[in-house]
Amino acid sequence: MSKSFDLLISGGQVCLPDEKIEEVDIGIKDSKIEAIGDLKSNQFKKKINVNNLLVLPGAIDSQVHFREPGLTYKEDIFCGTKGAVLGGITSVFEMPNTKPSTTNKDALSEKLKIAQKNAFCNYSFFIGAAKENIEFLKELELLEGCCGVKIFMGSSTGDLLVEDDESLKKILNSVNRRVAIHSEDEYRLRDRKSILESKDVDVSYHPKWRDVETALNSTKRLLKIASELNKKVHVLHISTKDEIELLKSVKDFATCEATPQHLFFNAPECYERLGTLAQMNPPIRDINHQIGIWNGVQNKVVDVIGSDHAPHTIEEKKQKYPKSPSGMTGVQTLLPIMLNFVNEKKISIHDLVRLVSFNPSRIYKILNKGEIKIKNDADLTIVDLDKEFTITDEWIASRSGWTPYDNIKVKGFPIFTIINGEVVMRDNQIVSEPIGKQIKFAI
Repeated sequence: MSKSFDLLISGGQVCLPDEKIEEVDIGIKDSKIEAIGDLKSNQFKKKINVNNLLVLPGAIDSQVHFREPGLTYKEDIFCGTKGAVLGGITSVFEMPNTKPSTTNKDALSEKLKIAQKNAFCNYSFFIGAAKENIEFLKELELLEGCCGVKIFMGSSTGDLLVEDDESLKKILNSVNRRVAIHSEDEYRLRDRKSILESKDVDVSYHPKWRDVETALNSTKRLLKIASELNKKVHVLHISTKDEIELLKSVKDFATCEATPQHLFFNAPECYERLGTLAQMNPPIRDINHQIGIWNGVQNKVVDVIGSDHAPHTIEEKKQKYPKSPSGMTGVQTLLPIMLNFVNEKKISIHDLVRLVSFNPSRIYKILNKGEIKIKNDADLTIVDLDKEFTITDEWIASRSGWTPYDNIKVKGFPIFTIINGEVVMRDNQIVSEPIGKQIKFAI
């Protein structure tokens, strides 16, 4: 019997579950994937021919900082999600270190209200753990639109900080969902701050101050507590080969993320060439740590690639270190950089799908996303693996208007971003109003 679709996607090589790639059509109706197969004899309102292109499940960036409310001169949800869809991202998880911090129901509701009007892609928001809201976290983590609880064990941007084991235990004990962690040891950071008083201090001191032990000590403490309490944790932006070794043996309760920038850049070259534009927390380190993180990706210790998109204005970034803030743009460049790695044979396309679509959905229990299958949401990222593109500051949609990848040439690029069955980006142009929806979870 002939079916009628809102949108028919035809002629593409489709990345299906179980690492299958087949040339099949995708029929979309009411924002869902209705059928997969040879569908050309069916009725459809719109049709897109995607011959010679690769159709991926919608890419998810599970770590972005969109700075709204309170810091919108750096970034906002409108520009941040615009950058996301230009880069092929269909869903984002946004972090709580805004002004005010997202630590209660009202702050979460405010963000959801802004996103409902202004988000081009699908969205969800973390609740920030603070010593003041521990007793409320159990209820807060279950609120609609919340992707989970985020803990900052080391001070970064903002005033959310949980540095001590006692508070950490209380937080992990009080929640049931997997908790996302910025893992740096605040005590060691304080002890070593005198490094920044050196007369010749510059940004090359950043990985000396926030050294390997700062990350490793914190992650050891975290894993010990999570193991004792039988809680699930997700360690963000891994920066050391040592943590990869540590995490290998605890995959039953600990997952982790790497960023494209820790895989692409290494010290000292990045600081010599980019200065404070390469400054982030935890820092980009030397090539031995980069190799260690790559080993983690290739051996499936690293579960997720997230951008840690954390913009500041170029004027802020150009301040003399250590006054310069840590963080860089990344949501728009995540996929182009990772597709380039596919072309360089550093990962397979199946690895990429696992890292940016399937695993974020599995780890955070997202409903109806992460795979191209019938009844899932029609979120699709359609890419041309052969397209070459030079990333520039001018291309970046972020309000901050810059990228550490300025003038980097990549091979592999998103051509269509389809969200909830609607084409939002086509050939590097936004072709839709903001239509993002709140992500739903199986909790």
